[in-house]
Amino acid sequence: MNIVLLGAPGSGKGTQAYKIKEYLKIPHISTGDIFRQNIKENTELGKLAKVFIDKGELVPDEIVVKIIKNRIKEKDCINGYLLDGFPRTFNQAEELDKVTKIDNAIYLDIDLNLLFKRLTGRRVCCECRESYHIDNIADKSVCIKCSGVLIIREDDAEETVKSRLKVYESSTKPLIEYYRQKNILLNICASKTIDGVFNDIKKHLARRKR
Repeated sequence: MNIVLLGAPGSGKGTQAYKIKEYLKIPHISTGDIFRQNIKENTELGKLAKVFIDKGELVPDEIVVKIIKNRIKEKDCINGYLLDGFPRTFNQAEELDKVTKIDNAIYLDIDLNLLFKRLTGRRVCCECRESYHIDNIADKSVCIKCSGVLIIREDDAEETVKSRLKVYESSTKPLIEYYRQKNILLNICASKTIDGVFNDIKKHLARRKR
């Protein structure tokens, strides 16, 4: 089963992607993970991607499309895959359709005001990379796990979050209608608990398998 996972930044795509991957036994392909790894390793791709990511902008289509096309040709994708963070534009979706068939597009639907609060309140440990939200911890500066310093990721700064959500509204949200017209869109309420969202996803996928 080939799946596209859609949703605004902070809607829970990463969390649900892991659960779907384990449930269906298919690889989880995250453009965000690919870019972060390259940024960490200071590769040419990483340097280029960081320029756009730090400003809350999308990495240009020609770069992302090439990466994804190569990735889904690998052996572990023979029985399906889960795309997370791609496509993000109408053009990317059309390019993807040229090389593969998408069976389901899962859309994590959530209020953007709630997302803004989620993202700007997120803190990450600079040592172990554990993630927290300021509403859920007493000491907002120290990691509970390793006592490292909690920091705000550059892409979680208020102005960057505003930019990311604005980009989502203009570039990514039109994909919802694109996949709805193809009759493969699964609209999932993402304001529920993690398990609640995942149970809804499983129910929808089970219906599609019939």
